[in-house]
Amino acid sequence: MRFFTQRKRFAELTGQEVLALAIASEEDDARIYRGYAERLRAEYPASAAMFDGMAAEEDEHRAQLIDLHQARFGPAIPLIRREHVAGYYARRPVWLMENLSLDRIRGEARAMERDAERFYTAAAARTRDAATRRLLGDLAAAEAGHQARAGELQDTHLDTGTREDEDRAAHRQFVLTWVQPGLAGLMDGSVSTLAPIFATAFATQDTWTTFLVGMAASVGAGISMGFTEAASDDGELSGRGSPLKRGLASGVMTTLGGLGHALPYLIPDFWTATTLALLIVFVELWAIAWIQNRFMQTPFWRAAMQVVLGGALVLGAGALIGSG
Repeated sequence: MRFFTQRKRFAELTGQEVLALAIASEEDDARIYRGYAERLRAEYPASAAMFDGMAAEEDEHRAQLIDLHQARFGPAIPLIRREHVAGYYARRPVWLMENLSLDRIRGEARAMERDAERFYTAAAARTRDAATRRLLGDLAAAEAGHQARAGELQDTHLDTGTREDEDRAAHRQFVLTWVQPGLAGLMDGSVSTLAPIFATAFATQDTWTTFLVGMAASVGAGISMGFTEAASDDGELSGRGSPLKRGLASGVMTTLGGLGHALPYLIPDFWTATTLALLIVFVELWAIAWIQNRFMQTPFWRAAMQVVLGGALVLGAGALIGSG
């Protein structure tokens, strides 16, 4: 099998190499935790302190592993890392992504500890060498201890009030950056395109022409809304986040909102296409009301009345103009 890969199989590693691999893994994880801490320090200082503590724990375990290696094999530690071993658990480089959410970072940290424990436990069960089996079992226990210690650190640095405050801040940022622009785009795409699409439909009763008009109106509105949102606010003072993300959310949702009731006109039969388009309009408007209720705390029935009434007026105007 070595013919097909340059990586060593775990079964081929010596006890010294397994220990060196554990040392390198602990060092990498400590650096990842410190990266998370630096990223969160400005906005979420309590979570940053938690990750600082987790990094310190990884350093402590790495020091213990180095002491064990020196006692068993001497001071020269072989250079072997995760990517050198086939089948070894991999760390996805999510820490390189900008603007990771707070929940995503916390989830990645939990997954890191679970992956390490699971791997060491499975590896210990497969090996026949008594010393290596004992070493892998110790490493699995250490990773389980990391998880327990992480919980203690979270309790220390993230009391209920602090965590709720950070979660509210993260939710607010998500709403400002993604939900508000996306909702504005969906409303514009769903409502503003009703008039041209249904006016064309009733004026021509030609499904292909109606589809082309709907496609043009949806894509044009999406481009316009996306650029308008991105150019209107750089997010520095308002705290609304990246203009690129807001523009993308607004533009994509505007286009989707219009395409929803344009696509049925790919059906050749006019009345079948129109009936389906009307049903989709109804779903779109109720989806807008649900989003307003879910993320903007707008009472559902008030949001529904506003959106449905506005949509019905625009739709009726388009149908009336087209029929005339």
